[in-house]
Amino acid sequence: MITSTLRRVLLVAKHASFQSRCCVASSRVQYSTVYDSNEKTFDKILIANRGEIACRVMKTCKKMGIKTVAVHSDVDASAVHVKMADEAVCVGPAPTNKSYLNMDAIMDAIRKTGSQAVHPGYGFLSENKEFAKRLAAEDVVFIGPDTHAIHAMGDKIESKLLAKAANVNVIPGFDGVVEATRVILWGKGMRIAWNDDETREGFRLSSQEAASSFGDDRLLIEKFHGNALWLNERECSIQRRNQKVVEEAPSTFLDPETRRAMGEQAVQLAKAVQYSSAGTVEFLVDSNKNFYFLEMNTRLQVEHPITECITGLDLVQQMIRVAKGFPLLHKQEDIPINGWAIESRVYAEDPYKSFGLPSIGRLSQYQEPINLPKVRVDSGIQEGSDISIYYDPMISKLVTYGATRAEALQRMEAALDNYVIRGVTHNIPLLREIITHPRFISGDITTNFLPEEYPEGFKGHQLTSEGRRELVATAAALYVSAQLRSQRFLGNLRVSTTPQEQRQWELCVELEKGSHTVAVSRSGSTFTVEVDGVKVEVSGEWNLASALLPVTINRTPRVLQCLSRDAGGDITLQYLGTQFKVRVLSQLVSTLSAHMPEKVPEDTSSILRSPMPGSVVAVSVKPGDVVAEGQEICVIEAMKMQNSLIAAKAAKVKSVHCKAGETVGEGDLLVQLE
Repeated sequence: MITSTLRRVLLVAKHASFQSRCCVASSRVQYSTVYDSNEKTFDKILIANRGEIACRVMKTCKKMGIKTVAVHSDVDASAVHVKMADEAVCVGPAPTNKSYLNMDAIMDAIRKTGSQAVHPGYGFLSENKEFAKRLAAEDVVFIGPDTHAIHAMGDKIESKLLAKAANVNVIPGFDGVVEATRVILWGKGMRIAWNDDETREGFRLSSQEAASSFGDDRLLIEKFHGNALWLNERECSIQRRNQKVVEEAPSTFLDPETRRAMGEQAVQLAKAVQYSSAGTVEFLVDSNKNFYFLEMNTRLQVEHPITECITGLDLVQQMIRVAKGFPLLHKQEDIPINGWAIESRVYAEDPYKSFGLPSIGRLSQYQEPINLPKVRVDSGIQEGSDISIYYDPMISKLVTYGATRAEALQRMEAALDNYVIRGVTHNIPLLREIITHPRFISGDITTNFLPEEYPEGFKGHQLTSEGRRELVATAAALYVSAQLRSQRFLGNLRVSTTPQEQRQWELCVELEKGSHTVAVSRSGSTFTVEVDGVKVEVSGEWNLASALLPVTINRTPRVLQCLSRDAGGDITLQYLGTQFKVRVLSQLVSTLSAHMPEKVPEDTSSILRSPMPGSVVAVSVKPGDVVAEGQEICVIEAMKMQNSLIAAKAAKVKSVHCKAGETVGEGDLLVQLE
């Protein structure tokens, strides 16, 4: 089996490097921002972005004594990045092409606020040479490379040609702009085609997504490599729909010789375009450590926090210094690799649908695990924030750091268990399964990890016999604890003549279509639960008002979350990252409930419902049309991704309940078949 990787090398200005430093304060992972008062940079910077990256840039600006300006759409008026800035300007309505991509409005905001420089973050206008030109024309500093480098390297087609000219290894592919589907013979913004039909569909959808997100519908076609990805000692193999989910630094695959050779070629490319500021060069590496240039990103990278953790560098601060003209003070050999960092991208997504289809809603409860040692959370939301259909569904970047990879992974496991997110569906169940998977732990990973390990789709944590007993016992103990609390008022029994407090219970616990008769006894805060003839000891503080439920099960510490609990005995617990619905009943109630009728499931073959909230881009059928199995019925766009929805069977269209331009919610009826 070929195990290949992608390595991205972080480039810096003037072919020098940062001095590395590791700084840990208040038991949290930190990057070092040492502000020299004699080093005057800017008085005011506008951040032309939103969400977590806007907040991230503002944090460094505040440490450097720089005032910040936020731009926002009308729906983002109460967003965290807006509250965090010294000033804020609305630049248009929710759609990105009318707000965050609206150059005229952003230029007006720069003039209005007197901003001296602009940090673009990533995405949106970060690699738009026209935007950089307009800033330069008004003597506003673009905190990034100059327009020549953006044009040369930001254009993936031209950058590949320049790389070839600079004697950089490149991937075999078609060197030019694809004008029609007939040109493509190989299999957000990236789709893999295995045959002609998939090529045509991928061309259409990818073109539309590119035009919608970036205002540029040109496509680059390359031969697909089923490879793992490495990003400047940042490994990015775990992906869904070609978008990263888990990253780490450094690599478990590269050796020093390959790393050095790739770095030298990256510097060759940077010199060829006179590159300045932070950038990223990506290489594909095969199992024989042959490497090929993939692309260059002329901006701060999404997963930059893990590089900051293992080097101690504040990359945003260095970008600001370089933009002002200050040289970098140290050499390449000054940068060590200290420890290991893991980043999990926490998304508002349903991981049970294609490994993550978008979810929307309001964060009714939100608690980041930043109280844990060496945990960093980069986010742009807070409790009460709305996750909408208009923008990327990322909630945060959760980063853990340790002296070793094993230590970093253990901290990530604890951080995921202690992360409280209510109001939207999230991908923590998938993240936790990935980082605890034996294959991931061993480092045997490729970009096909998810489809190979979950060929039938992600189903959540699969309980072992021991895990089932732990969950059943915890649910029973929680139920009894709640019953005991309901009998008390201000610490005393509600009725003084009540007989001595009960200490043993016979219960029935239903889990995953299975039923378990359990015996529960209590001694103080410890419950002994007999499940299937095996005794399980569960102890804890049993604070039923807390979002977290720290318990010890057979001397093993666990952190569960009680997501819901009602008087009928229904309890939803988050256990080992996955949500499980459990029903705890007395034996009498259990006997009676067996006579309740079951709800007949809906026949989904005759109806098409929206699998996610979004907007209808196109409807391809009308009442009376005859469709074939697999034929496209409509296209839904959600959070910058377009999804083609198809017929589950050959049938006649009975009714159509949507039209292009409409907004739909998850589960909304779109089309009904006869």
